[in-house]
Amino acid sequence: MSKERKYSSPRAVYGETLAALAAGNPGIVALDADLCKSTMSVMIQNRFPDRFFEMGIAEANMVSTAAGLALGGKIPFVHSFAVFATGRAYDQIRQSICIAALNVKIVGASAGLSDFGDGSTHQSVEDISLMAALPNMTVISPCDAREISQVIPAIAKHYGPVYLRLCRNDMPDLLPENATFEIGPVRRLRDGSDVVIFATGVMVAKALEASNCLEPEGISARVISVSTLKPLDADGVRRESAGMRAVVTAEEHSVIGGLGSAVAGALRRRPIPMDFVGIQDRFGVSGTNHDELLQHYGLTANAIVSATRDLLAAV
Repeated sequence: MSKERKYSSPRAVYGETLAALAAGNPGIVALDADLCKSTMSVMIQNRFPDRFFEMGIAEANMVSTAAGLALGGKIPFVHSFAVFATGRAYDQIRQSICIAALNVKIVGASAGLSDFGDGSTHQSVEDISLMAALPNMTVISPCDAREISQVIPAIAKHYGPVYLRLCRNDMPDLLPENATFEIGPVRRLRDGSDVVIFATGVMVAKALEASNCLEPEGISARVISVSTLKPLDADGVRRESAGMRAVVTAEEHSVIGGLGSAVAGALRRRPIPMDFVGIQDRFGVSGTNHDELLQHYGLTANAIVSATRDLLAAV
């Protein structure tokens, strides 16, 4: 990854984009579970206090209230840390929102290991699998802050439940400033002819770095950003994998039920050597910074490089 890349705050871009969108759409409301200064829903609170609902540490009640607001024609954006937004309120998400396919957007902040200091209780390693298993739910994990600015209007326009996964820490800008977003299609960021790396969220930058490292070894690695995890662009996955010698997936999530599982499912009728770079059925731990935890769990460019080498050596 180029050292010249600019880094942006996904949280700040999220809050600014949602507040700007709300200015032109009076139907947008925000709910938070006592974390608005961290999730950045505080920007709605500051600009539109009559459209902001502080629900306290009561995520189940918050989601149930959002369901009622959606039935009243509003577009509720529900906020908490990802582990709480998906775990504490799972029953309400399932029963009140997904069964009825209500127009509620669940925003999981500080996703993955990005809340590095608070350990396993605050780190979400299973949120994608929880949300993706729910019928009617759309699941999105943007690759950078620029994509977030395009995701927010897209999910506000999309009718139905959406889970949006956001990193707490600054992320490198990967997409051009004029990039657009559409729910569904995968995005090719780099071409290659030997191996294809499917990555999501913070691991997209790691995949690009791995591709750079593999090039001097004569290994051509294609990098695909998968921001829409559900509905997965299965045709795109198959198209990008065609003619490749191997497939690697990379995610800041458990290898059980996440991106790797989804890609494997899409390719189940096209046998191809595959490996998953992700969290190996473990909870998080506390760390001094996000990068330290990514190293600890093997969520690195070097891990992607090693997985690629091993796969290609075996074929």
